[in-house]
Amino acid sequence: MQKSGFRIVLLVVFTCLLSAPAFAKWGPTGHRIVAEIADSYLNKKARKAIAEILGDESLAMSANWADFIKSDSTFNYLNSWHYINMPAGLSKEDFAARLALDSATDAYTKLNFLVSELKKNDLPLERKKMYLRLLIHIAGDIHQPMHVSRAEDQGGNKIKLTWFSEAANLHNLWDDKLVEFQKLSYTEYATAINHVSKTQRKAWAAESISDWCYESYSLSAQLYSELTTPEPKLSFRYNFDHVDLLNRQLLKGGVHLAALLNEIFG
Repeated sequence: MQKSGFRIVLLVVFTCLLSAPAFAKWGPTGHRIVAEIADSYLNKKARKAIAEILGDESLAMSANWADFIKSDSTFNYLNSWHYINMPAGLSKEDFAARLALDSATDAYTKLNFLVSELKKNDLPLERKKMYLRLLIHIAGDIHQPMHVSRAEDQGGNKIKLTWFSEAANLHNLWDDKLVEFQKLSYTEYATAINHVSKTQRKAWAAESISDWCYESYSLSAQLYSELTTPEPKLSFRYNFDHVDLLNRQLLKGGVHLAALLNEIFG
């Protein structure tokens, strides 16, 4: 390729990256951790039903489909399925009341929609596969605290900071930078944190989607409040102070996802 042609390609790619919108999500590793943990708690009926839908595709490999298809503009209507916007300062009762009246296209309404649809016996296989992939992803998304946060700063996307020497924001710090900082594969990470008593797992499995959302909402409020200076410089100490919370959300995401899949297919 001539140098001029190569420069044009680089310019196009760079322009596309700059113009690409930011979406709320765990990064690929985080989603796979959640799904890998969920896989370990599936009952036999759910495991069989899921295999009939996904074939040889594991939960972990399905977990990022909902992000990967953002490269296809025909799926743009799914963008708002990944997060929920809520005003700050709501009590648990006020939060639950808002969810009860929620008619927006967001992670809460669409996750409930997917549960309802996947319980139908006459759903075509390809639609069932798409809906299952979406459910695996969105159930994970809700456990990333910045998914259930404020519209005015786009879930922390506008909260600028420095992560070590790299420009970042509060949103992508929790999307993937903290997860990737642990330097583990998704299977290593899942194995390292997947330790929960039967009593605790039973209690978590009994929590509702509304409960998941409120916990992330509360955690996002905490994370906002900790940043007391503009554009803070964060590094080792932030990781030290937050890695347990990070791991707990990934673990709870897996336990919750398994409970949901067992309810649908078990």
